[in-house]
Amino acid sequence: MNRILGEKLSITSSKPQTTRYAIKGILNCDKHQIVFIDTPGFLKPRYEMQKRMLKIWSDAFKEVDLIVFMTDIRHFPSDFDLEVLDILKSIKNPQIAVFNKIDQITERNPKLEPIDNYDQKAMLSKLPSSIDETICISALTGENVDKLLETIEKYLPYHEPYYSQEDLSDLPMRFFAQETIRESIFRQFEEEIPYATAVLIEKYQELPQKVIIDAVIWIERQSQKLIIIGKKGEKLSKIREYAETELSRFLGLQVQIHLWVKINPKWRKKNSALKELGFG
Repeated sequence: MNRILGEKLSITSSKPQTTRYAIKGILNCDKHQIVFIDTPGFLKPRYEMQKRMLKIWSDAFKEVDLIVFMTDIRHFPSDFDLEVLDILKSIKNPQIAVFNKIDQITERNPKLEPIDNYDQKAMLSKLPSSIDETICISALTGENVDKLLETIEKYLPYHEPYYSQEDLSDLPMRFFAQETIRESIFRQFEEEIPYATAVLIEKYQELPQKVIIDAVIWIERQSQKLIIIGKKGEKLSKIREYAETELSRFLGLQVQIHLWVKINPKWRKKNSALKELGFG
């Protein structure tokens, strides 16, 4: 979605479960409007927040005209791939299977075979009959993304535009500020820290020449708080600097972020905390 829209609406990292919400991205062309919905990935929930993430994932099927099943070609079929495909068998929406990361399949890496040498027949045999078409792409380089977009266009129903031509998403900038700070945490910390954190925007102030943001990072334990702040606040400074750079680029304005870290024990399991974070 980010590659097609030319803007990073969904945050990215190498870690699973980076996306927690359903994020709409709107592509406006001369002849049509496409509304993409990027959802959390499929997972086996271990606590309340993950249960709500899975509900966001399953609820998305109810309102879409086309399902794009995207997977990493290097690891297909994973156990999660097979579980998702089994679910898709019973869904009547048109479906496309997209194999991503073909840029990683190169002759320069002896551990990986060139894409032409992949046994595509074996891959396709793992797909259910509910899949209408398959495409191999690289979201990183853009290879075959135009072909993917052309394929998506074939399944568009006739309908008046849902959004104005100027809209890129239906979400407010406060949301993207929150997610960009969270992306910074995901990129700078390993293991449990990214999953034990949440971000709340307490103030979002737009001035003529800059935007000022006050944000709170929730953490679950005192030991995690010490890690995320770092010695003399150096880790927290890196979180802020990355988020300021990304949001300044996105907005075309200077962005100034003030961060605080607060302990909220077991927030991932609390209904009140999850409601405050927008999980309903």
